[in-house]
Amino acid sequence: MAAMRETTGAEERTQDQSTTATRTARKPRATARTRTKTSAKASGAMPPTAIAAKEPNLFGRITILDVRPDAQDAVFPARVELGEPFTVSAQVFLEGRATVRATAVLKNPRGRVMARVPMTQTNTGLDTWTAMLQAGSPTDLTPWDEGFADMLGQLGNWKVAIEGWADTYTDWVLDATARVNADAASADAEGAIVRGSEILTRWAATRDAGLDAAQRKVLRETAKQMLDATIPTAERLAIAQIDEIAALHTTNPLRDGLTASRDRVFHVERPKSSFSAWYQFFPRSEGAAVNERGEMTPGTLRTAVSGLERAKSEGFTIAYLPAVFPVDHSAPDARLFAVGTAAGGHDTVDPELGSMDDFRAFCARAHELGLEVALGLPLRCAPTHPWVAAHPEWFRRNADGSFVYALDEHGDPEPFYELDFDNDLTGIEREVERIIDVWIEAGVTAFQIDEPQTEPVRFWQDVLAAVTKKHPEVLFLAEAFSRPALVRALAYAGFTQNHSYFPWRNTKEELEAFLTETNGEGGFYQHNTFWPATPDVLSDYLRNNGVAGHAVRAVLAAMGSPSWGIYNGYELMENNVIADGASALGNERTKVRARDWSGAVEYGIAELLTSLNRIRAEHPATRSYHTLTVLPSANPAIVAFARQTPAQYTADGKPDTLLIVVNLDCYHEQQSSIHVDLNALGLPADRTYRVRDLLTDRTFDWSWDNFVSLAPWADVAHILSVEY
Repeated sequence: MAAMRETTGAEERTQDQSTTATRTARKPRATARTRTKTSAKASGAMPPTAIAAKEPNLFGRITILDVRPDAQDAVFPARVELGEPFTVSAQVFLEGRATVRATAVLKNPRGRVMARVPMTQTNTGLDTWTAMLQAGSPTDLTPWDEGFADMLGQLGNWKVAIEGWADTYTDWVLDATARVNADAASADAEGAIVRGSEILTRWAATRDAGLDAAQRKVLRETAKQMLDATIPTAERLAIAQIDEIAALHTTNPLRDGLTASRDRVFHVERPKSSFSAWYQFFPRSEGAAVNERGEMTPGTLRTAVSGLERAKSEGFTIAYLPAVFPVDHSAPDARLFAVGTAAGGHDTVDPELGSMDDFRAFCARAHELGLEVALGLPLRCAPTHPWVAAHPEWFRRNADGSFVYALDEHGDPEPFYELDFDNDLTGIEREVERIIDVWIEAGVTAFQIDEPQTEPVRFWQDVLAAVTKKHPEVLFLAEAFSRPALVRALAYAGFTQNHSYFPWRNTKEELEAFLTETNGEGGFYQHNTFWPATPDVLSDYLRNNGVAGHAVRAVLAAMGSPSWGIYNGYELMENNVIADGASALGNERTKVRARDWSGAVEYGIAELLTSLNRIRAEHPATRSYHTLTVLPSANPAIVAFARQTPAQYTADGKPDTLLIVVNLDCYHEQQSSIHVDLNALGLPADRTYRVRDLLTDRTFDWSWDNFVSLAPWADVAHILSVEY
């Protein structure tokens, strides 16, 4: 990674003051034997020297505070995807008026330094410094691709340290320039030149600078010539600022008082661990048919291939199936569609869906299409589940010895027994790990865990650690609509992604706060996926706002989070007519649906989903939890935000900047002014810039403040790409 030069106002002033002299002294001048050397002593304060800080509570010579990201005092590592750019920050300062600098150092899992990136001071008053880093190289390899195994060596725990140091050279240039300009013939000016010579000599001998022989020679010869009193003082000052030395100050600086923070761990996860598009469908409904007598013939794993093809055509990357385990057809509650039973438990396929060979063939076809397969894994055991007979100690018992039924959120008994994690935690963990291995071997690369908040967080921490140690390619999605602290704990425990409160965030104020939360520092630990609806969740907003509402929520989900998903039938507006949060068609977990997909053309939602996934695939700014900035808008019905990836992290070497504007009012045209901080986004501040709407292909000229008008019968949103 190329180091970037960081120029401060102080350096600019120094350059301005010494321009004339520098032009006349670009190269070191040969020193004649007859010339004499000055004997004046150096003036000015001594440079700071490093102080060992062997304990975490001891300060070094340079003070480094508030290294971010940080969670629970750095107990849990921040998480990033391989090749995903991310920002680190810290407060770095030195006493007095000395110039301080900061460097972010990135080390791979083997401890090798992969990058040293100069940090930029973003808030002078708070001494805040930031830098953008990138752990490894981005890749589109999937777990079944050739070469994926070779890439695994880049995954694991990388480390970042913040180094603070005193920029003695810059301070010397400022001091010496002032003294020479005041009186070039004075002892003060001569002493400053001598001190500069000593600085260059010490710089040449400093191992930390990483200089080669030629670079050391330039510094030493320059230092020697600076002591030649026959050369005018101003010229000797200029000699110390020749282009070669200025370049070394950028790439190989003298770093006095060097102080390093403790390493911060970043867990680098496999490609597409946080950038994904989920498509959930039920195999029993794919290929289902109704005969003339109204009798339903459910689909199977073989007919479910149609769901894979639809997911692929709409641009989704993960095909997500609910549990395919055997069901207890004798149970009165058909919700046992999602429960393992005595017919084979959690490690076999329901015979009505097919065999394990059929499941493997389904996964193989998905991989041919470039799709991952995710499988629902609810830890629910019906009374006839094999565990009940083999391990009765794994279940809670009443005083009379009977098994305890689990209770739902309303306190009503569920049709499955409650697991007892206090009796044999290790035994249950090992069995769940074995079951997960069975499905990984069959081709599954992601698991959705139903209500993981009902099990101990430590249980999932142990299981996920054991599985990902052997299979770092496997993802885990937590279906946990629970208390924020519990959801965060599950993220710390190792869940790659989690369902979020997105369906219930509908006002501008709610959305702006949630977008910032999801894509802020919390995005290093908790990867919220945005789902407009699920088989169990349907918001009032969708129910009340028809096609426009479905379009609005799809745009917000796809653009608001790197990971998003839909439940099939969204394209058909199936959930438009419901009562009390439940679909009028019945929950598909318990009721097979035979769909007529030709009706999707009428609504245009499938076409929109395809466009959104195409935009996501083509624009790196959509792929990270660390690229979003909310944009001020004057109208409470319009929400706006930007996503941007800097030029050095894109394939074409140009910044990728998207400006998203959404009308939340699905019945009325809304207008607003959208303010864009051009300086913050690096956009032209002295002229307009061209943006292209990726949904309509129309172009506009934008500047600082921009007028927008969105009508739900025409455009519910703009997704504007800045043209560079």
